[in-house]
Amino acid sequence: MKNLGEHAIVVGASMGGLLAARALADFYTTVTVLERDVFPAADIPRKGVPQGRHTHGLLARGCAVLEEFFPGYSDEVVAQSGGLLGDVAADVTWIGRNVALARARSDLTGLLASRPVLEGHVRRRLLKLPNLRAVENCAVLGLASDSDCRSVTGVRVRVEGNADETLYADLVVDATGRGSCSAAWLEALGYAPPASEKVEIGVGYVTRTYRRRATDLDGKLGIVIAGSEPNWRSGALLAQEHDSWIVSAVGFLGDDAPDDDQGFLAYLATLPTMDIHDVVAIAEPLTSYRRYRFVSNLRRRYEKLARFPENYLVFGDAICSFNPIYGQGMTVAALEALTLQECLRAGSRELARRFFGAVAKIADIPWDIAVGNDLRHPQIEGARPPMLRFINWYIGQFHLAAAHDGALATAFLKVVNLTNPPLSLLSPAIAWRVWRTNRRPARSASSPASEVERSVSPREY
Repeated sequence: MKNLGEHAIVVGASMGGLLAARALADFYTTVTVLERDVFPAADIPRKGVPQGRHTHGLLARGCAVLEEFFPGYSDEVVAQSGGLLGDVAADVTWIGRNVALARARSDLTGLLASRPVLEGHVRRRLLKLPNLRAVENCAVLGLASDSDCRSVTGVRVRVEGNADETLYADLVVDATGRGSCSAAWLEALGYAPPASEKVEIGVGYVTRTYRRRATDLDGKLGIVIAGSEPNWRSGALLAQEHDSWIVSAVGFLGDDAPDDDQGFLAYLATLPTMDIHDVVAIAEPLTSYRRYRFVSNLRRRYEKLARFPENYLVFGDAICSFNPIYGQGMTVAALEALTLQECLRAGSRELARRFFGAVAKIADIPWDIAVGNDLRHPQIEGARPPMLRFINWYIGQFHLAAAHDGALATAFLKVVNLTNPPLSLLSPAIAWRVWRTNRRPARSASSPASEVERSVSPREY
């Protein structure tokens, strides 16, 4: 790898920041990660990751990228922390449009562990690199620049207990998440802030962890339910380390699950299968109930800015964050880190223009998946052009067919896991298979109610 400078700074040490730092480590003599929080001694939730107490899993594409950056990562999480590797298509039940996808063996390997465990192993592996260092309890106050503000030269910081100072760097990367101050920092240097797109969804999580028994779910590793009519409620139950389940009940626009035993069970009973309810009803609770609110899908269009300072980048959720129900955030950050490496291999010239352009293409897919599906909810405001309405209709037909066709189910999950592009579901061979499966007499003769009832019945598993 070529050396592009003496020092790079990453602001933020959540998963996105850690992965950005890993990408930079191959190109800069020293990489410093600045974190306002304190890293816990054990893999437990921390203040700086408010969603860290809720359901997480690493999608197949994310697993593959982390293996590239940190060889042996997944096996390490399993061996040292009790994480679980599984076939995404065979070991987890997926329900969308009130239909359970058929299960089939695939090459999609996902990693199940809590967010603190997933992040903790990345952080420890990263900080073992000889040119990486981290500064905790560090508040970043703004950007430093040259006299004409054409280039960022570092950041102004306050480390707890010390006076304000400037840390100089050849490149600064903002990976502080959706609460990023980059727009304000850029305005302070005389640059226009990026245009933003927002889709308000008012998603509310209620999560609790339970003891996992080997007989639960007939030994499967989890179930994921995407909300649909009539109540648009979602749910997830995923195996975690230490023989535990993490369970989240999710509602749109203030339709939050209660955080008491009777109310939580009643809410789970309104999902299109009783599988999660039945596990929770007899499981031993290991934690209290926790809440989390996600107000909107948010995308900042840095790729459309006409002017941008040199030696500065924005990364991860600070560019684009989408409904966490779909579990794409960590995988998207991993893909952005790969893209950052590719851009750096071509040198530092016009780095921001090249990086933001490439990241926009990465973000298009999870953004379209998340926002397109969220806009099926009639009370969520947003444009619904004819192509979106067609895609949503087609995916509904796809789900009906994939309830009986493992190959179609796997094709869909490859898109969800960001290993295949969404357009792959519209290929002539796939579209023909959807049409043929749904034309069979047993399918076309079924009413929607009986189709749903049959597709999610536990007897079929």
